Amino acid sequence: MCFSFNCHFNKLFLIIFFILIGCQLQEPTKHHGILFLENRSNKLVINKSNRNDVINLIGQPHSKSINNNNVWIYIERTITKGKYHKLGRHELKTNNTLVLAFDKYGVLTTKKLYDKEDIKKIRFTKKNTKNELSNKSFIESFLGSVRQKMYGKKK
Repeated sequence: MCFSFNCHFNKLFLIIFFILIGCQLQEPTKHHGILFLENRSNKLVINKSNRNDVINLIGQPHSKSINNNNVWIYIERTITKGKYHKLGRHELKTNNTLVLAFDKYGVLTTKKLYDKEDIKKIRFTKKNTKNELSNKSFIESFLGSVRQKMYGKKK
């Protein structure tokens, strides 16, 4: 006799158990860059640490300045899943950027840590740059249209 309350309770318990077994207690995060960048940057001392200390502590930089190899840039980015009201969309949890500048002897002169709020304050220009390399000349565009007509659908 499976119509008793106890039997239904066991079935209901098993169904709820299998539904909840897929739930995670830790929030799912995706990391990009150097983890705990702020803690590592606090260990660096201006006018005392050098390039070798930085490489041992943090590692090789993600990028160096275009004009000057004495400016190193490190990035930390953590993305997590949003809550139920955000329908599981990705949410930016941390976005830190560390900019280190060295003198000609390799000694650390300045360090700046930009967090998510600081990056929001940076204003970018709305101007567009013109790319002269991607503009086709008259001959290129004419030959391109002739090629399309040659290899296009034939009726």
